[in-house]
Amino acid sequence: MAESEPLPAPSGAILFENVRIFDGKASTLSAASNVLVKGNVIERISTAAIEPAGAEVISGGGRVLMPGLIDAHWHAMLIASTPAEAMGDVGFANLAAGDEATHTLMRGFTTVRDVGGPVFGLKRAIDNGIVVGPRIYPSGAMITVTSGHGDFRQFSDLPRQIGGPFTPMERNGGSIVVDSPDEVRLRAREQFMQGAAHIKITAGGGVSSPFSPLDVTTFTEAELRAAVEIADNWGTYVIAHAFTMDSINKAIAAGVKCIEHGFLMDEDTARLIAEKDIWLSLQPLPEMLRQGFREGTVERAKADEVWPGIARTYELAKKYKIKTAWGTDVLFSRELARQQGAILASLIRWYTPAEALAMATGTNAELLQLSGKRNPYPGKLGVVEEGALADLLLVDGNPLENLELVADPEKNFLVIMKDGRVYKDTVPN
Repeated sequence: MAESEPLPAPSGAILFENVRIFDGKASTLSAASNVLVKGNVIERISTAAIEPAGAEVISGGGRVLMPGLIDAHWHAMLIASTPAEAMGDVGFANLAAGDEATHTLMRGFTTVRDVGGPVFGLKRAIDNGIVVGPRIYPSGAMITVTSGHGDFRQFSDLPRQIGGPFTPMERNGGSIVVDSPDEVRLRAREQFMQGAAHIKITAGGGVSSPFSPLDVTTFTEAELRAAVEIADNWGTYVIAHAFTMDSINKAIAAGVKCIEHGFLMDEDTARLIAEKDIWLSLQPLPEMLRQGFREGTVERAKADEVWPGIARTYELAKKYKIKTAWGTDVLFSRELARQQGAILASLIRWYTPAEALAMATGTNAELLQLSGKRNPYPGKLGVVEEGALADLLLVDGNPLENLELVADPEKNFLVIMKDGRVYKDTVPN
């Protein structure tokens, strides 16, 4: 059977005239500029006029041109389905995820780092032009242990026999259970075989997993080191879901390069993260997510314990100048997914608009580069500069003055471009 081909780069050119640029790094806008995109790359940026020479012209009218947004903690397959659908009805889950991927792109998110779920088929469909959606940096299945975060089996699935039959959760590729260093190596290699850009392990308990207490450090040191060993062999990195000091410290000691969440850390742990130059991927989790867990459930009790730590962790990240990525961690809610931009805007509690936007563009793109040769999209993302990939937004208003503009992308993002292709253009004539 012939392999389907990736979508070829656009053959034409597009000229953005009279725009002020937020380049993904600076705290100010450029002077009025012109930006020429050829194929899927930004070829030229100039304050002087650029001759169109057959290019399609988009008149910026002094509006802001900025990089496409990047969500560093996304679950593309686990948003538009219920848990039962995600683990059981594969056909529905894939169709629902494809529809949601289009909405994700139309919210201005041109790239997502997917941190758990059977996303390889969706990524391929997007890359081949079958489905419209963002670039996806996939981890594949969350690698967990028995009763770890991501183990959604029921008691009826026990006892587990190593090498025995898989549960629906594992067959679908949402998460997979490992209980030895050798199993870790096997399952990590399987994710890389399918195209993983990085590996995700769940080093400590989690909120949404009913049998995974927050205080439990789930992986042994040998299991953690096995994951890092395989990722090193593949030239990429391991990310670790971890809330507590102990789970964070053990993950760092094993060689993990990025901690997800960390909301129950203390000052000493924050200092260690900074000293070891580890990435911290944080999410300003909204109240709507916490309230989505029914009162009286173990999940709601754990959410109530975690949520107060969010603000303190952001404050520690700023205090110790930790390399901080931004993401959302939306699960099982189309309604909450529609708030993706609003969740970004909520960073105003701790950061200036420029700092928040830089985090969601240039800084997140730096984290993506840790994938090395496993990077599915070689090239520079998250910035507006010559030679970078052309993922661009034209904003009606100045987001460096009003970050709330990103919360209403339908109104405020007049142009959405990904890989040199225009997916939305509502610039008034």
